[in-house]
Amino acid sequence: MSESTIKDLQTRRAIRRFQAKAPAAALLDTVLETGTYAPTGQGKQAPVIIAVQDPQLRAQLTRMNAEYATPGTDPYYGAPVIVLVLADSTVSTWVEDGSCVLCTMMQAAHAVGLGSVWIHRERQMFDSEEGKALLKAWGLSGNLRGVGALALGIPEGEAPQPKPRKADYILKL
Repeated sequence: MSESTIKDLQTRRAIRRFQAKAPAAALLDTVLETGTYAPTGQGKQAPVIIAVQDPQLRAQLTRMNAEYATPGTDPYYGAPVIVLVLADSTVSTWVEDGSCVLCTMMQAAHAVGLGSVWIHRERQMFDSEEGKALLKAWGLSGNLRGVGALALGIPEGEAPQPKPRKADYILKL
């Protein structure tokens, strides 16, 4: 057993404050590639990972997501990279597959010293006409639906402390 892997799994936290500068390309590439090794139902690899760094597109996604939360806010916490995960909804395990990709990338980000937090509402965003238009402009299938996104970047400050684990988390029978 790799104790460093266990430590990484136990110490990863949601990061909601990021430095403005983008992470090194090699670190971003490591996180994205690691996401492609996440388990998927029957190995079908239904998810698609889209790393957004373009400021105009990032602003558009921020506006779209905020429409389903609090308009005028940045649901991506100012992170310089937004990593969208969509998946082929004709595959029965599309939500689970996309979720595994997101979790795998969060762990990879932590392992290389980056911070991330899972962001919701990508399903609503990409089920909308504007979202479908983006998929079309990107040359992606209309069967793709949003699973979630990561706000990703270099953490600003220390990671939050973990909450105590609840007493009844594990039941051994």
